[in-house]
Amino acid sequence: MKIVFATNNQHKLSEIRSILGESIEVLSLKDINCDVDIPETGTTLEENALQKAQYVYDHYHISCFADDTGLEVDALDGAPGVYSARYASMASNSSQTSSTSISSPASHDSEANMTRLLKELGNNNNRKARFRTVIALILKKDVCPCGCTSIKEVHQFEGIVNGEIIRERRGGEGFGYDPIFQPDGYDQTFAELGMEIKNQISHRARATQKLAEFLKK
Repeated sequence: MKIVFATNNQHKLSEIRSILGESIEVLSLKDINCDVDIPETGTTLEENALQKAQYVYDHYHISCFADDTGLEVDALDGAPGVYSARYASMASNSSQTSSTSISSPASHDSEANMTRLLKELGNNNNRKARFRTVIALILKKDVCPCGCTSIKEVHQFEGIVNGEIIRERRGGEGFGYDPIFQPDGYDQTFAELGMEIKNQISHRARATQKLAEFLKK
């Protein structure tokens, strides 16, 4: 089975391909010659994931899935959440962030994002946080009798891993906020645990496992 994952992020591709195994061939946006920066204008992970999958389906007419992931910190009222990838470039108070600044170019600067998050938390002893991934899957099933449109199925899968934000970076593997996120039940951060362990316990792993079980039925 072939399916498109709406990303060119090599870290995500490696994780997904490792989890799904050889029975499902996962293509990237580059593999289908899509070089568009697909908009992510939703205000929730669910909206962004579906928006990206829908773009690929509408333009390439192929089964596809997309994900969106957010780090949700209790003491910051769930921030950075849907804006995790561009947290450092957002206004200092997310509740006061205007629609203009939300749609401004994203920094995707992991170091800057972590620096800001640690600064925002300061000495707060409530370090509880969770990573949450939402996957939107669109399956092309058939073409309607008149040929005017294709028939599709839309599904969503969620994966969550709880943990805490530590006070300084640790570890050299992983990406994003991995060096400052320590999952519950472990004394190491995602960046210290390594990809093999992370791929078994992460938020993306849990959402992808649900996706894989569904696709293999």
